[in-house]
Amino acid sequence: MRADLHCHTTLSDGSLGIEEVIAQATHNNLDYIAITDHDTLSSMSRANVLGKRYNVGIIPAVEFSSCDGKRNSKAHLLCYNPQKPDRLEGLCLRTCEIRRVRGKAMATKVVDNFPIAFENIVKYAAGSKAIYKCHIMHALMDYGYTTELYGEDYNKLFDVSDGLCADIVRDEVNEYPEVKFVSQLIRSAGGIAVLAHPCVYNNLDLLEELAADGLIDGVEVFHRSCKEDKDRDRMLKIAEKHNLIVTGGSDFHGFYNHYATPMGHLTTPPESLDRILRKKESKIKV
Repeated sequence: MRADLHCHTTLSDGSLGIEEVIAQATHNNLDYIAITDHDTLSSMSRANVLGKRYNVGIIPAVEFSSCDGKRNSKAHLLCYNPQKPDRLEGLCLRTCEIRRVRGKAMATKVVDNFPIAFENIVKYAAGSKAIYKCHIMHALMDYGYTTELYGEDYNKLFDVSDGLCADIVRDEVNEYPEVKFVSQLIRSAGGIAVLAHPCVYNNLDLLEELAADGLIDGVEVFHRSCKEDKDRDRMLKIAEKHNLIVTGGSDFHGFYNHYATPMGHLTTPPESLDRILRKKESKIKV
């Protein structure tokens, strides 16, 4: 069974809608996918209906933004199969509001420096819960200020040290909820808490801490950001020691991917998928 358990739609910072993502999963011979939009569970009902239509298994999911206050870094947690998703709505609403405020602030700065209308950016974020950096870059591409989403021009705007929006980007980590709080909330909702792509935010020490404290159920090992064998080996050893579920996914964003990454490029091992499905079916602790 092939499962890509990290996909995004236009509800956050993906370029394809829910149905387009699920339809693409069939073309890429995937048996299961998880739509893991940032800080929102809004895809759950529609994705379930469309999954049956396209004969693709849908695992309800969300990717939560959080911070590791101890190390002053960001951390993302994937939540799979929450049995009581209502318990997560408050967190989703609060974090999406943080994103909305920050996104609007970044877009306003860009509009003040480039002669385009605010609406030129907003149209790309129409289905999303917030304005993301990719929406801003897409608008600038339309009006000839750049020919690519990422690269030198992206860095001039969003580099944490000296980008145009550096002050907004730099303060982001301090506004998100603490990772341990988010993990505990996921657990209280009957969900499976998985530390997403630890190599993106240098979360390997955090992974060891969360695993040792019994605060997570899994770790996303198979992700494009993990390029060093030593990092992958370290994650696998931690997972084995603490009986963590090992997951993987493409982190698919469509046109908004940082790199060419088709859906299903990386997948979750069948035995891990089985543990997640058993949790859904029987509500047993895995």
